[in-house]
Amino acid sequence: MLRIRVGDLAFEARLEEQAAPRTVAAFRRLLPLSSKIIQARWSGESAWIPFGELDLSLDQENHTSYPAAGELLLYPGGLSETEILFPYGATFFASKVGQLAGNHFATILGGREQLPELGRRVLWEGAQDIIFEEHTEGTQVPSAGHPPDSARR
Repeated sequence: MLRIRVGDLAFEARLEEQAAPRTVAAFRRLLPLSSKIIQARWSGESAWIPFGELDLSLDQENHTSYPAAGELLLYPGGLSETEILFPYGATFFASKVGQLAGNHFATILGGREQLPELGRRVLWEGAQDIIFEEHTEGTQVPSAGHPPDSARR
């Protein structure tokens, strides 16, 4: 499982190991990942994390242009830069060069009700800090309003 924190918002996601094993493996090599998430420019109700020219040596796998809210995509680069797309509502994955298809590698299970708030924040408040950490299934995602364990030290 994957723990995702955006400020005081907490999400838990299932890694799609069966459908996208190479993408999940490449993503795991980035963990723990701390970055900024911003409103997507061409993809509708979605936020993104740009990685520029980062080469993950991936091809398309379990790819889509129409992810549902909470279906996270990793775009391995090519027509546009490498990125993670984080849909919070209706999304059509695109860039300035047109339609893209990203690898669906994780699905938000816990905290789905907070997706609209994530969208509001990136749209109206700008870039937000985001942290991805893998955790075992027996642990709980801290509730909203409580900092992650690492922030309490």
